[in-house]
This record gives sequence, C-alpha cells and structure tokens, in this order.
Amino acid sequence: MLRASCAKVVEVAVRLSRGLVEVYTGNGKGKTTAAFGLAFRALGWGMRVYVIQFMKLGTYGENRSAARVDGNLVVEYVGMPYFIAWEEDIPSEDRNRIRNVVIRPRGKPPEEYAEKAMRAFRAMKEQVNEGNWDVVIMDEINVAIYYNLLPLNDVLDFIDNRPTHTEIVLTGRKMPDQITERADLITEMREVKHPYAAGVPARKGIDY
Repeated sequence: MLRASCAKVVEVAVRLSRGLVEVYTGNGKGKTTAAFGLAFRALGWGMRVYVIQFMKLGTYGENRSAARVDGNLVVEYVGMPYFIAWEEDIPSEDRNRIRNVVIRPRGKPPEEYAEKAMRAFRAMKEQVNEGNWDVVIMDEINVAIYYNLLPLNDVLDFIDNRPTHTEIVLTGRKMPDQITERADLITEMREVKHPYAAGVPARKGIDY
C-alpha cells in the first residue's frame, strides 16, 4: 500500500501573476467544502489564504482545523446565534415550527447583524488591499448579499479593485448576475440526491 511521505515539505512560496474570480454556487452540497479544498491546495504551495465566513458562527469542522494550521491561513466568521429569513420565503403555517430564525420583511435585516457584517467586510478589505494575501475566500457571501447584510456594490468594488495577484472565491446560493458576469470560473452544485431526504441528519465531520 502506498503511503504519503511523513518528511517535512519544504515551503515554496508561489504568487500568482494574475488572480481570477471563482464562484461556487447552486443548491447542492459542497460549496464550502470545495472552497476549503482549494485553500488546502494553495497552502501546500506556500500561499497565504484569508477566509471570511458570513452567516456562520465558527462551529464547523473547518474552523477546528484552521486553528491547527500555521499563520498562512486565517479564517474569520461573521454570524449570529440566529439565522434570518424574509417573510415571503417562509409559509405562515411553518413559522411557529422554526427555531432560531428571525423572520423579517424583505430588505430589512436586523440592524446589529448588518453592522457586524459590514465591519467584518471592511476589515477584510483593508487586510487584502495591503497585498499580503494570495487567495481570498468569501464563504456564503451571496447569502449575506441576499439578506441585505452587505451592499452588492461594495462587494463588486472589492472584486474589481483587489490586488491583481489575488484569487477571489465566492460561495453561496442565489449568486447575483453582476458577480457571475465577473467570474472566470463558475461551478454550480446541483442536488441530485441527498441523505436529508431519507431522514439522515447532518453528520459531524462530514456535513459540518
């Protein structure tokens, strides 16, 4: 049986001559998984990777793993103990059964959530514009835009004016057309079959 070598890999710092825009979207599972796979690959070549996760609290397996990786990987997360949804997206008969979800009129997210997301986005933008990061992953940013936590124009401005060597990865459902128009790569995750439909709950280490 072949085994991976346990010898320490000599770090080779690679810098892209031109960073591209990658989009992982769709209703299927695997968007964040793919983004972190790319992050792991980039780290292997000595690249510096900055991840910011919107709509999440840092309770996933990738957050535990990130804490064990060297300073070439930074993972920030911007979430609340609750999720949000627009009134029109949740049937009235289902609302009493939903837990930890704040239901709001469309276009009016909780003010403190929008402020928190915007502060984190600005801090990330400042970090990246210093030119020290090779790959920037904005996980679930499309969902943050959909729920008006971030203005789309601010995200577009960041994409258009980032350092030229920086690869940008955006994940999430409901990808705005203005972002897909700028993308060099788009992968759509399509759900064909999912164990949730058979009553299998999310599994630690596999699904979160």
